Amino acid sequence: MARAFCCCRGSTAKEESTFLGSATFSVADLLKSRDQQISLNLRSSDDLEAVGTVVVSRMKMGEIEDGEVDHMATDIQAQKCALVCESLHGTTNDKDYGPLMSALFKNPVCKVYRFQTLDSKWMLVREQMAESTLSFTIPKQLITLHIQEDSRRIQELKDLGELSPHWDNLRREVISRYDQVIRSYQETLEELDKLTGPSFKPSCSKAQKYLEFIPINLHTQRMRVTCPRKTDAFYDIITVGAPAAHFQGFKSGGLQKLLSRYESEKKSYSTAYQCIYYSPEQTAKAREVLGSLSELQPLISSLADRLLQAAQQRSVDALRDTLKSLAEKTEQFVHALKDELVKSALLALHAARPGYISKTQTHTPPPLHLQTEMPQTPSHTGAEPDAAVCINMDEVQTPNKEEQLAAVTLERQDSIPHYKEYDEEEWDRVWASVAKSLNCVIALVDKLQEQDNNNQESTPDQALADVITSHNPTGEWREQLSPLVASLKECVTEVGDRAQKSMTFILLQEAVCSIPQGLFLQQRRDVVFSQALSALACGFVMRLYAGLEDKGFLQQLHLVGLVAQFESLLSTYSEEIGMLEDMETGISDLNRVTFRITEAKSDDPAELQPVVSGRRDYYTVEIPLPQQSFQIIPPELQEGKPLQIFPVLFNVGINEQQTIAERFGDISLQERINQRNFEILDGYFKTLSDKVPSECLPCFQTQMDVKELLETLGQNVVTKKRKNVEILWLAGTICRRLNGIRFTSCKSAKDRTSMSVTLEQCALLRDEHQLSKDYFIRALDCMRSSRLAQGEAAQWDDPEAGSVANHKPASRHFYPIALLLVSSHLLVVWLILSLVFLLAKYQ
Repeated sequence: MARAFCCCRGSTAKEESTFLGSATFSVADLLKSRDQQISLNLRSSDDLEAVGTVVVSRMKMGEIEDGEVDHMATDIQAQKCALVCESLHGTTNDKDYGPLMSALFKNPVCKVYRFQTLDSKWMLVREQMAESTLSFTIPKQLITLHIQEDSRRIQELKDLGELSPHWDNLRREVISRYDQVIRSYQETLEELDKLTGPSFKPSCSKAQKYLEFIPINLHTQRMRVTCPRKTDAFYDIITVGAPAAHFQGFKSGGLQKLLSRYESEKKSYSTAYQCIYYSPEQTAKAREVLGSLSELQPLISSLADRLLQAAQQRSVDALRDTLKSLAEKTEQFVHALKDELVKSALLALHAARPGYISKTQTHTPPPLHLQTEMPQTPSHTGAEPDAAVCINMDEVQTPNKEEQLAAVTLERQDSIPHYKEYDEEEWDRVWASVAKSLNCVIALVDKLQEQDNNNQESTPDQALADVITSHNPTGEWREQLSPLVASLKECVTEVGDRAQKSMTFILLQEAVCSIPQGLFLQQRRDVVFSQALSALACGFVMRLYAGLEDKGFLQQLHLVGLVAQFESLLSTYSEEIGMLEDMETGISDLNRVTFRITEAKSDDPAELQPVVSGRRDYYTVEIPLPQQSFQIIPPELQEGKPLQIFPVLFNVGINEQQTIAERFGDISLQERINQRNFEILDGYFKTLSDKVPSECLPCFQTQMDVKELLETLGQNVVTKKRKNVEILWLAGTICRRLNGIRFTSCKSAKDRTSMSVTLEQCALLRDEHQLSKDYFIRALDCMRSSRLAQGEAAQWDDPEAGSVANHKPASRHFYPIALLLVSSHLLVVWLILSLVFLLAKYQ
């Protein structure tokens, strides 16, 4: 059965369509009819009355019927536009809008066109644009994670223990600023929870503060092509406004300039606040260590308890597997702390204690009996496997009563004594005690397993073996393992506590040095990253859904990962420079994101929503799949292997502001971005070529090799050419050939983005589906008619087809004159600059 919908369109392009009615018919009846057309009575939406009739005809692919093209075409600017139908309502039976897609993509808008091919056949082109619920769900999850992370940071600062008055005052100020950020994020989250309506943020709302985390005009675009004698093909692209802090503005530049200025100023502030300057790499390492501690420490404790449980059950297999996991996680824990940064931070924290300050001020040496040596670690032999190995700082000699009274105000909330000289080798001993404890546990487990094997070999009868074991003087396995496991847990706890405090002190110093603008920059970075991640998650989900049955794509996904190519059309002039700087930082930060595929609990749309977890330095996005889809993916993906994304950004400004920038301004930012990201793309292709066979990549009609395309792109990146849109063409082509995810952005994802998307779609129809040259301009005008503002088309040129507009663009020399004629003063400035430029050119 099929259903026909009929709408009445207004007389002008701006008027909306009105729903008239619908009718149901059988395709079999249509095929059996004499003229292969049937007349249907239209019924109103409430099915109460007839509103008219509609004739449904069968359209044969590849045949030209007299008058049919003129009958279906719409006259737009004296061109024939082959728009077959337009629908503002998607149906759940659409191949491109099934139950899986409908969980995340809403309100689809569809258009179907019919164009002629070179061999006089006809192709059907179906455009579908949809909103994504991820525009709001991803930012809200990120804001929640930011609140939790900043709350943990406040608690870690409070857990540092007693500090000198100088550092205690600075800590209070930092905590106060963290509280302000948390309250601001909570207010934003509350406002977002109240929102209802469309699943995207229009460009007119970009100045609203509570929407600053939401990407602008995030939409999915899919073009499906049906051709005679060829299987269907589809092409996806994500359109989104430039990820940038539009609400905060760009008077002082974007993130790149602000972060560079911040790092240079931080050194002077570190001197003023008596702080140690830590580089961005060192502070990033401190956050990484804190993240590893928060992840590994509870995991080691849990595995230790499971080891004791396996020992109590005398399960050899469970004991062996649990011990293997415990050893692996403990080694990771030890390796994470094997860094000179931890040792130096411990010394800096010791210097910030009140005892250290009072000692240096009075120059009074500590009492001799307090300068005690650390208790020696007991030796561990096979005869004494349960000996304690953890160095406990509380076991140092206790001072007498008079000294206790003198030190009553110095509460020992930390593990480093206040009154003794800090021993730099002490950390090495404490840190090494974790590995020693683990070795003792491993040795005892091996011994118990060996005894169990000997008992089984000497006594085949299991009942007799149980009797012998019950009278074994060595006792139960759990009783023997408990002291060593407890010692291991104590050592891990103490080492973790010291490392956590030292890394927190590093972050405290960084926050202190950044009091003027540090947290402001972090908020700006959070905003930009939220918009970028929302777009990336939308593109990844759409690409994954489309490739679930493509074994080559799934193999590439888990072996190497996917490239995400962002095409930017921003100019390097005025405030768009700041947008581009924000966008560059936001897309670069996407390197900290990995994806995992999980099995959804049910097919309910709420269970199919992606889930974000992690912290600012590392995020994981889990993509749930229904059970039926989850079972067909490779085992590596089912096991939750992290999937890498390689984001790249290429920018070419195309508007009149870029003309001014190229003639009188600076385009070094654009050149640096393109050069840097070309190197990333080239490195990704080399890795892909080594690990994935070429058969896994998609096939295209144009036979140009990816390697040749990369060489051409590299030449264009270093070539000095104005508005070199060839860079964008090549980057987009390479991305599609590498199974990548395509994004297109401008300031608001409207005019310039529409130009780019429609031109790319028509070029794909020409190159891959033999679109007739006579139909290229017609198809382009038809696709742009309903979404492209007039006057922008003249800025784009197709390298092969020439100008895409009916009217040739005015000379590029006209733009600065038109803008500068606003006032006589600007005209004088323009004349002087032009004269200087000409003199410099002809000298």
